[in-house]
Amino acid sequence: MEYYQHDLALVHARGFGQHADRCAPGILDLLAPVRGGLVVEVGCGAGALTRHLLAAGHRVIATDASAAMLALAADALAADAPAADALAADALAADAPDGEVELRQLTLPDDRLPAADAIVSVGHVISYLPDAAAVNRALVGMAEALRPGGVLAIDICDLQFGRLRAGQDTSGRVGPDWAVIAEYSTPAPEVFVPDGAGAWRRSRERHENVLVDTSLIPALLGAHGVAARVGSAFGTAKLPPGMRAVTGIRT
Repeated sequence: MEYYQHDLALVHARGFGQHADRCAPGILDLLAPVRGGLVVEVGCGAGALTRHLLAAGHRVIATDASAAMLALAADALAADAPAADALAADALAADAPDGEVELRQLTLPDDRLPAADAIVSVGHVISYLPDAAAVNRALVGMAEALRPGGVLAIDICDLQFGRLRAGQDTSGRVGPDWAVIAEYSTPAPEVFVPDGAGAWRRSRERHENVLVDTSLIPALLGAHGVAARVGSAFGTAKLPPGMRAVTGIRT
């Protein structure tokens, strides 16, 4: 299944970028030692964190598995960099206000990450992989892609994420031109966007997240050269309950 098809990608871009905004200051602090190096962002979405990375002067390869998300990121980053030469769903090379960015369609764990001075990700991106083995392969791929002294900063769902949400009621959010209803466990979320003819179009996507024992991650990464720790925040930005920040340095 392709996650974040057109309608949900649009809703996510318009209504859920605040998570990246909250995490950005703490992540940028972690990246201070590699300023001027290459940052690979995994699961860039519509570019909410990418903007912060560029404004801080980083060179960025922003990746996502969703073509719809990359198209939104291309539009958003082009608005920040009107001199962009190419706008495409799977590749964008452009001058950004301070840094430089390239967009690539990339799906973990099978697609290889480019060598990088930092790898970052917010939105528990690798929790969307099909199973725990795939999550571990993705983590190992990140560790092996980091150059010596390279920085890792990602978030991921712990086993606690599911325990805390067991029996959780349906939730919903509404914006001026979108709405999303999320039902946990069995039913799929429903997404509504205007159809341009005075009505609303309803889309459905079922998202499955793999929850892992994050206390095991430092040992896994350590075996591949990354000294890592698991916490509950990037800097002062506390993550949602059950989500963990994995940070580390390639030794």
